Amino acid sequence: MKPDMEAWRDMRFGMFIHWGLYALVGHGEWAMYNDPIDVDEYRRLADRFTAEKFDAAAWARIAKAAGMKYMVLTTRHHDGFALWDSPSSYGRFDAMHAAAKRDFVREYVDACRAEGLKVGFYYSPIDWRFPGFFFPRMYGKSADDLRRQCFDQIRELMTNYGKIDVFWFDGGEDYWLCHGRNLHNDTASTPENPQCPGFWHAEELDGMIRSLQPGIVINNRYGAREYGDFLTPEGYVGAFNTSEPWETNVTFNGSWGYIPDWPPYSLRESLTLLSRCATGDGNMLLNVGPKPDGTIPEDQAERLAEIGAWLGKYGECIYGTRGGPWKNDGSGGMTRRGKTLYVHVWEWKRNRIRLPALGARVLNVRALTTDSLQWKEEGGQITLAVDADARNMPVTVVRLDLDRPADELRADGIWQDVRAD
Repeated sequence: MKPDMEAWRDMRFGMFIHWGLYALVGHGEWAMYNDPIDVDEYRRLADRFTAEKFDAAAWARIAKAAGMKYMVLTTRHHDGFALWDSPSSYGRFDAMHAAAKRDFVREYVDACRAEGLKVGFYYSPIDWRFPGFFFPRMYGKSADDLRRQCFDQIRELMTNYGKIDVFWFDGGEDYWLCHGRNLHNDTASTPENPQCPGFWHAEELDGMIRSLQPGIVINNRYGAREYGDFLTPEGYVGAFNTSEPWETNVTFNGSWGYIPDWPPYSLRESLTLLSRCATGDGNMLLNVGPKPDGTIPEDQAERLAEIGAWLGKYGECIYGTRGGPWKNDGSGGMTRRGKTLYVHVWEWKRNRIRLPALGARVLNVRALTTDSLQWKEEGGQITLAVDADARNMPVTVVRLDLDRPADELRADGIWQDVRAD
């Protein structure tokens, strides 16, 4: 059963969640490695991981109110701590054997389904506790044990929680092994020259996941990246690409894991990111980093509610659309659905913009986000203008109804961008 990539693309907007023992440290999700923290000392954090205010239902409600259609939880990050009851975890380094004594993954899955959200699992094959990760040739048995843990834990996730919609690998590419270090000359390995090609047995892993979860959508961060269903530009908006499914994953404030007093991006920044993704024909996975007690920081939750309020009014220009047919640029872009074209403008360089010749008859023009739209058509080109106050909105959206399907329009020759005039 092939994954329904069109349905996945229709959702456009999801919530990423980075949460684990590292929240207790408050230095981000790489705290164990970057600080660095002794393995045994780090393990003792589990004795303090009570997550006393964790409420998966509250997470799901926040995501739904934000207009998100799916969620992706870091079931286990590079530190090796599993958020579920995992018999395959080396040393039972999991939430059921921490102070919390809970299967957070179970609660998360149930909460997603209760709110009608698609369920996604993030999993990192990396585990910094294994010497065989850093020196796979020197510690061959440790490296084999690391790979076995990966297979066994993914099998648990794929068999114990019902239907899973998205599987999100991180760090499973061959060149991640040893964190890119070459044992002989201490230079960085590259995707074209990994130290241990084929280490993760990606083809076998891919087959196992798809046999256990037919129709699941998987990203491209394992093996040599030839197995995944979608591309994953991280921390930046992907390039305009209507031929391959892609998803930009971004932090809300510069850190994936919880760091105290790091405010989220503004509403304008957040909506511009989402609009740039949609006009480029990609999804956006926006990350939150819950606090040690399991709650999403209040300022992040408030910003998500503001995003949801905007989408509640204007979401027709995002959900179920495709990017283009003309490329987006630094100031704006387009989405399309049926015979409708949506023009997105997030930066008005002057007081008017002129669209490329559409090659279709325009039946109706109206702005979704303002009442001050003025427009005219000359020589087959549409010129749009809005009042100064409207130009200060996070994103201006104008809807054009056409006499033919927007996906039949041709973007011939050199790209004529949505440009200031």
